[in-house]
Amino acid sequence: MTKPIVAIIGRPNVGKSTLFNRLVGRRVAIVEDEPGTTRDRLYADISWKEKSFSLIDTGGLLADPSTSIEQLIKHQVVTAIEEADVIIFVIDVLDGITVVDKDLAELLRRSGKPLVLAANKADNEQRGYSAAQFYELALGDPVPISAYHGTGIHDLIDAVAKHLPEVHSEAEQAVMKIAIVGRPNVGKSMLLNAILGKERVIVSDKPGTTRDAIDTMFEWNGERVLLIDTAGIRRRGRIDRGIERYSVDRASQAIERSDITILVTEATDLLAAQDLHIAGFVSEAYKGMVVVVNKWDLVEDTAERRQYVADIRSKLKFMPDVPIVFISALHGRGIKNVLKAAREVYAERCKRIPTAYLNNAVRDMVAAHSPPSVRGRKLNITYTTQAEINPPTFVFSINDKSLLHFSYERYLENQLRRSFGFRGTPLKLVFKQKGGQ
Repeated sequence: MTKPIVAIIGRPNVGKSTLFNRLVGRRVAIVEDEPGTTRDRLYADISWKEKSFSLIDTGGLLADPSTSIEQLIKHQVVTAIEEADVIIFVIDVLDGITVVDKDLAELLRRSGKPLVLAANKADNEQRGYSAAQFYELALGDPVPISAYHGTGIHDLIDAVAKHLPEVHSEAEQAVMKIAIVGRPNVGKSMLLNAILGKERVIVSDKPGTTRDAIDTMFEWNGERVLLIDTAGIRRRGRIDRGIERYSVDRASQAIERSDITILVTEATDLLAAQDLHIAGFVSEAYKGMVVVVNKWDLVEDTAERRQYVADIRSKLKFMPDVPIVFISALHGRGIKNVLKAAREVYAERCKRIPTAYLNNAVRDMVAAHSPPSVRGRKLNITYTTQAEINPPTFVFSINDKSLLHFSYERYLENQLRRSFGFRGTPLKLVFKQKGGQ
């Protein structure tokens, strides 16, 4: 059974993201003193006194949104309310009860969901007393808190825990974690929605709509998959201060958390400099990768496809044999091939080579191409083992690190791929000298 869900709801700038980060215990959501910073739903798992639940942060909800982006935010928040088992309604004690708060209170009351009223910014005793004004909303006892200073948080989470449904524990299943990355406005969020078959994240033609890394857990072919949508990554020199800088940090962290990265590029602007920068980061992080060419409906030429593949292979020599999938997220074409390719790369990352078989293969590699001589001495590989999977990590016991040339290291990696595959994933080669150096 899945964990219960607790959603944080409130109008803009009442401190929802600060509360989310406080409850999670680390800085997950972007926090800026600017209304509307959080737009999509953010998820994180929380454990408290033998109870566990998933926490959702949401965008600031306006009862009567006037702009298109406000309407999209409202749609996301309403979806979060529908998913939630318990709702934390955050109100600002400094502002008191506003018209929007009353409208939201009525919306939450109609949902019929258990609700905890968090009176935020009660940073001192006097402000704590002012939380009593919220009894007027008829939503139960308000809990005075300061998300910024951390006061009242234990009382709040205790109140939430009382409403959580009982969950029977089950063995933790392995989860394939996939990050969707790319330049702004190449169709990452549209791809995620097409994979899920619903509007999980906000989709807009305006670049920069997705600001946080958004986690979505779902089941595919009987397997649990975590999809992470991210803000578009720009080149470092073009990253503005503030929210966009945080967004790029989140995207980088999403790559670090993933097993597989889906690099989305577009057919009309194939593998730009930003794409190659992202691919380099994926390689340095030892993550698997699938290249997705979106907006293929604008080209759709078989001969052109062959040239596209050749161009991608030429530019991504440091990530050999990466799967390439052509799609149209807008029209839903080729979507099923994206997860199929990601799953194949994941299987390659989890492949383990028996030690005896591996050592025999390495001996054949050395016999076929002997290491170059350095001042009359040669590299000697005495033993090889696969220490880890995901990423595949191989440890070579050698006589002297100073005798190892980068070209021979590359030769060994190429031969490992030729012998055992590992399509679409970097290999980590570790060389240990006798004596543990």
